[in-house]
Amino acid sequence: MTTDAMARCADAAPPAPVRSRLAFAGIAAGNLLVLLDTSILNVAVPDLQRSLHPAAAALPWAVDAYTVVFAGLLLAAGVLADRWGARRVYVLALTAFAALSVLCAAAPDTGSLIAGRALLGAAGAGLVPASLALLIALSPDPAGRTRAIGAWAALSGLGAAAGPVLGGGLIELGGWRLVFLVNPPIALAALLLARRLPAPPARAAGNALRALDRPGLLLSTTALAALTFGLVEAGIEGWAAPPAWGPIAGALLAFAALTAVERRAAAPVLPPALLALPRVRAAMLAAAVSCFAFFGGMYLLAVRLQHAYGLSPLAAGLASLPLTFPVCVMPFFTGRLVARHGARPVLLTGMSATALAGVLLLLAGNGHAPLPLIVAAELALAAAGTLSIPGAAAEMAVAAPAELAATGQGALNGIRQAGSALGVAVLGTLGGLPGAGGVLVVIGSAAALLIFRAGATARR
Repeated sequence: MTTDAMARCADAAPPAPVRSRLAFAGIAAGNLLVLLDTSILNVAVPDLQRSLHPAAAALPWAVDAYTVVFAGLLLAAGVLADRWGARRVYVLALTAFAALSVLCAAAPDTGSLIAGRALLGAAGAGLVPASLALLIALSPDPAGRTRAIGAWAALSGLGAAAGPVLGGGLIELGGWRLVFLVNPPIALAALLLARRLPAPPARAAGNALRALDRPGLLLSTTALAALTFGLVEAGIEGWAAPPAWGPIAGALLAFAALTAVERRAAAPVLPPALLALPRVRAAMLAAAVSCFAFFGGMYLLAVRLQHAYGLSPLAAGLASLPLTFPVCVMPFFTGRLVARHGARPVLLTGMSATALAGVLLLLAGNGHAPLPLIVAAELALAAAGTLSIPGAAAEMAVAAPAELAATGQGALNGIRQAGSALGVAVLGTLGGLPGAGGVLVVIGSAAALLIFRAGATARR
C-alpha cells in the first residue's frame, strides 16, 4: 500500500476512542450470547415438557448439555486462543454459534435438542476466553483493565437479565423454538464489530501445532467434561447410580493422568506457575461457588415460580428480575471496588451473600412462601453473582501473567461452568427450597473461609 493510500485510510478511520468503543461493543455482544443461552431456556422447561414429552431424566440435560460441553472445552479454547490468535478463534466461534442456534430451533425431538445444545456449548467455549483476551489487549493499563472487565461483565449480563423475560415473552408468542432465533442477529452484529477488534499476537506464532500440548488438552477436556457429566447425573439419579459415579471415577483417573503428563510437557496446557498463585486459586474457587449458587438458584426459582405460584412463562421471567437485573448494573461498581480495595474483600462479600441466600431459602420452607421472601433470596443470589463473578475475572486478569491471559480465563470459566452445571443439577433436583438453602449455607461459608486463608497465604 502506498503512503498516500495509507494516509487516506487513516483519514477515513474513526478516532481511536470510537474504534475502541466499537471494539468493546463487539466483545460484549459475543459474550452476551453465552449468558443469554445460559438463562433463556430456564423458563422454557414447562413448554418443552408439553411439546417434546421428554423423559424426566432427560429434561435437565436440555439445559445442562450446553453447560457440560462448555465447561469441558473452555480450558482448551483458552489455550487455542493464546496460541492461534484470540480474534481468529472469536470470529469462528461466533459464526458457529449463529448456525447452531438455527439447528436447535429446528430440533424435532429431545435427543436432537440435547445434541444441538451440546454443540452450541462448544461454540460458546470459544467465545469467552477469546473475548477476555481481546478485552485485555484493548485495555493494557491494569486499572483501566479492571474497570473494563466490570463494564464487560455488566453489559454481557444483559443476556442473563434479558434471558428469562425475553424467553418468557417468546414462548407465549410462539413456543420454545423462538428462543434460539434471537442468537443469529446478535452474532451477526458482533461479527460486524469484530472487524475492529485488536489482534493480540499468538503465543506460539508460526509454530502453534508443534508446541501445542495435545495430550494435556485431551486429558483436561475429558476430565472436566466427565466430572461435570457425573455431577449432573448425581443430582438427577442419585450419588449411588452408575451413570454418576462411573464418569466421576473416570474424571479422577483423567486428572491423575493429566498431572503425570503435565510434569513432562514442554508447554503444559495448564501451567503449574498459574495454579501456584494463591490469588488465582481464590478466584477460581469464588467463581465456581458463585456460579453454582447463581445459576442453580435461577433454574430452581424459575421452575418453582411457574409450578408453585401458577405464573405464566413471561410472568415468571419478570419475577426473576430481582435476580437477573443487578447483573446489568452491579459489575460496573464491582470493577471499581476491586480496583480500589482489591479482590479479596469483594470475593468474601460475595461468598457471604451466598450463605445469606441459603438462610433465606431455609426460611421460605416447602410451602407457599411469601413472594417478598423469595425476592429477598433472589437479591442475595444476585449479590453473590455480581460481586464474585466479575471480581474473580478481574482478579484473574491482574494475577495471571500476560502471556497466559486466555489460558487463565479459560481455566476460570471452565470451573465457573462446571459450577453452573452442578448448581442446576443439585439445586434443581433437591425437591424443595430448604434443601437448596442448606447447601448454599455450607458451601458459601466454606468458600469464604478458604478465600480468607488464601489471602493470608498470598500476603506471606
